[in-house]
Amino acid sequence: MLKLNPLTKKRWRRFISIKRGFFSFVALIIMLIISMFAELFINSRAVIVYYNGNLWFPTYTAMISGKTFGLDYEYETNYRQLQLKFKAEREAGIANGEATKSNFVIMPLVPFNPYENDLKENSYPPFPPSFSERHFFGTDNVGRDILARLVYGFRIAMIFSFVLLIFDYAIGITLGCAMGYFGGRFDLLFQRVLEVWSNVPFLYVVIIVSSIVVPSFMVLLLIMAFFGWINMTWVMRTLTYKEREREYVLAAKSIGASNIRVIFKHIIPNTISIIVTYAPFSVSGGIVALTSLDYLGFGLPAPTPSWGELLQQGWGNMSAWWISTSVVSALVVTLMAVTFIGEGIREAYDPKMYSFYE
Repeated sequence: MLKLNPLTKKRWRRFISIKRGFFSFVALIIMLIISMFAELFINSRAVIVYYNGNLWFPTYTAMISGKTFGLDYEYETNYRQLQLKFKAEREAGIANGEATKSNFVIMPLVPFNPYENDLKENSYPPFPPSFSERHFFGTDNVGRDILARLVYGFRIAMIFSFVLLIFDYAIGITLGCAMGYFGGRFDLLFQRVLEVWSNVPFLYVVIIVSSIVVPSFMVLLLIMAFFGWINMTWVMRTLTYKEREREYVLAAKSIGASNIRVIFKHIIPNTISIIVTYAPFSVSGGIVALTSLDYLGFGLPAPTPSWGELLQQGWGNMSAWWISTSVVSALVVTLMAVTFIGEGIREAYDPKMYSFYE
């Protein structure tokens, strides 16, 4: 079992006492869990199919083995139609007084996937919200369910932001600590490199790359990581300059500790409060950056679920108010939750409050 030191326990209790930050943290965790298991709640595949005495789990088997219902044809079953068919057979059997096989299909709460066009005869999308048709947030301009695209888009945005955070922190912390610790010509050299690097126009680079290759998830991630580590590098350089002159660092050096040990065992652990405080704001920055690129048309390729692409649709079709309203609301709620978490962490890690043990 993981044991927390007294200082960490005090910080956690302080974070819990900040209701706005703690409830935002709980809400964000719930949103993440729902998005990570979105196939169980929002999917065109059935969760359970009972057919001729056998149980099938199309969602699970499709995720694990690629198989779905198991019938002998290449194209996939339309589970919504199958559900209606089984229901009609039961009703017909009851009306005729016959014993019928109790075949049934259990669909997710939203029986549409984010790529599916739900088109209607003699009617053109976008369609407004409808509980009877299970489009709770309506459809977009090509008939795709907005709630499905919001949830799957949220999952992509959060994965993108967290992976980008790891890249930025790994490079920024390592290089910033090295600059602040070694100083001298090494520091001066990388200061000039950072000054040049920070003046490279990020958007122009994205436009050039997008004109050459399709900007996939990994391509966008590498481009963002190519520029995103600069701020963390400056922060860690400044902190390391301060920490390297402290008594505990000088004592570690005097007993023969190597430079690597001093940096990773002494300096970085004593700057963890700043590192943790910056993390939520870096995540929100990643979400905004990906949404902005998708909105401008330089982000993830169609038909990938994207908040920026939905925002672009809403801006181009203001009469379909439900498109822009849903994506703006999702953005506001997510960014507000991340910001409140960041504020709570910053207050919980305030060194002026917890600079000693009781």
